[in-house]
Amino acid sequence: MKSFRIAIKGQPAKDIEAENLSGLEALQYLDVKGLDKVVAVRVNGGSQDLLAPVGTESELEPVFIESDDGLKILRHSTSHVLAMAVKALFPGVQVTIGPSIENGFYYDFDYERPFRDNDLPKIEENMKEIIKANLPFKREEMTSREAIDLFKSQGESYKVEIIDDLGEESVSVYTQGSFTDLCRGPHLPSTGRIKAFKLTHVAGAYWRGDEKKAMLSRIYGVAFADKKALKGHLNRLEEARKRDHVKLGKQLGIFSTYEEIGAGMIVWHPKGGMLRHLLEEFEIKEHLKRGYELVKGPLILKTELWEKSGHFENYRENMYFTEIDKQSYGIKPMNCLSHMLIYKSGIKSYRDLPKRYFELGLVHRHERSGVLRGLLRVREFTQDDAHIICTPEQLDGEIKGVLAFVKDVMEIFQFSYELEVSTKPEKSIGSDEDWNQATDALIKAMDDNDLEYQVNEGDGAFYGPKIDVKLRDALDRKWQCATIQCDFTLPERFDLSYIDKDGQKHRPVMIHRVILGALERFIGVLIEHYAGAFPVWISPVQAMILTVTDRNIPYGKKVLETLRGSDIRVEADFRNEKLGLKVREAQMQKIPYMLIIGDRESEKEGVTPRLRSGKNLPFMTEREFIDLINEDCRQRR
Repeated sequence: MKSFRIAIKGQPAKDIEAENLSGLEALQYLDVKGLDKVVAVRVNGGSQDLLAPVGTESELEPVFIESDDGLKILRHSTSHVLAMAVKALFPGVQVTIGPSIENGFYYDFDYERPFRDNDLPKIEENMKEIIKANLPFKREEMTSREAIDLFKSQGESYKVEIIDDLGEESVSVYTQGSFTDLCRGPHLPSTGRIKAFKLTHVAGAYWRGDEKKAMLSRIYGVAFADKKALKGHLNRLEEARKRDHVKLGKQLGIFSTYEEIGAGMIVWHPKGGMLRHLLEEFEIKEHLKRGYELVKGPLILKTELWEKSGHFENYRENMYFTEIDKQSYGIKPMNCLSHMLIYKSGIKSYRDLPKRYFELGLVHRHERSGVLRGLLRVREFTQDDAHIICTPEQLDGEIKGVLAFVKDVMEIFQFSYELEVSTKPEKSIGSDEDWNQATDALIKAMDDNDLEYQVNEGDGAFYGPKIDVKLRDALDRKWQCATIQCDFTLPERFDLSYIDKDGQKHRPVMIHRVILGALERFIGVLIEHYAGAFPVWISPVQAMILTVTDRNIPYGKKVLETLRGSDIRVEADFRNEKLGLKVREAQMQKIPYMLIIGDRESEKEGVTPRLRSGKNLPFMTEREFIDLINEDCRQRR
């Protein structure tokens, strides 16, 4: 018999005598409630399978299926069931990796043909049979040599490659029924604990994200703790399909892409051009009132400059290059180099700092064709880019100022958001001391403001750590837009300096930051966030004049002229069509106000507005309607 001293985290320990003690048995002894919803256990801070043994001195914490960690375990276990079903249905298929992701999971397969969406129903049926069988997930430790021999015998060359790359003496595998997979775990106790899942779609994916390697079939699915949560998510997915910005962008006349122009290049139609203009105008005003100065740099810069900055060494695979007069040039992927040269154009005193340079800068970055989609991932885009060059003493206040700027703007667009700190990547420039100082500055600014954040290890820019702002839209989806990067390295490389109070030269610090990020991406997010029904202040068309009969056209033209003269963005539909048709078409265009012009309006010289929701407003004068629009814009409704 062994003596075990066990405790629930934060509670007094209890002693027990037993031959062995699993996590489940320990939780039962400690009288944990709701054990039917516990799927794993944390033991002394580390997660393990519920049925795995615990040590003689153990602090325990149950992992409930509804928790974030519990859902990750559920989803990863479901991916193993997916792989088992695919292997049973498609002889000769090879399995690769199958992680959990937000709301679900995927698994990548190598098969003689790509999988198709119409393969999913029969795969789902097989998965349901596996779940019904309630097969236990069994963990086994084996040497890497043993694991390699096992997977070679199964023809699983991708698993062999993964084990070789790990370089570990031993690995763990999980088996349910006839299927064995390389995995660290933990997993559900058995397949029967999977209550609600759905396969959603199939996509292509390169092995290890390398376009020079095999193209695989990726099957995506979602899984939740219960059917109610799954149904809610599927409803949101259906709503997301209705809000798809590519579909709405075409319907609303905002943008197009053309094969003859090239992948990842956007053509803006008149309404899209107006929407961009309104956002750019908003951005300029917001920056100017916060002390930023407008600047503009060239689209191409000599390659030597990109070599000096470190972009050529660390970022050139994302850049385009050209040659002019036998001189190599890089098409800019970022705007920072020109801004540093502007700073260096004259001697700066500490009294001149901070300098806040703002540019709506057009940039180009090479993205793989497989990841391009609508406005969300493009090769040419405009950033609301700014670089703040300040003294080390000013750094804290400037970071906090940017965080406040982000907060103000996100509230205007009705976005909630989360913060994430990304630290030093493997591929980087600058000293560890500079990286530590920069990272500490970002974290301090958030801590001082009591802001919650996550740490994303190793995902910083090559020249400095960053705060990434993840927006949550109306469907609770996350989008990466704003970012704040702290940089001690490029000011050193470009020999930036200022004269301090002591009369000596000192090195400034630079903050790279965007608020909306890429305008293209942000507009794509806005389209889906608002389902194309933009607030009045950024609606490309704020009102549509609809005449009832041809005899109302003369007054309709007068209203059109009056509204345009008052800077209202208005269009007119004077066609000899039924009013109901005109109204439906205007509603399909998501126009905020429809102005019905009939005989009464013509005689009394007023308008009867109708909202895109279908609600009718009372008759009002032209001036009253102009004031209504202006108030909407002032309130940013």
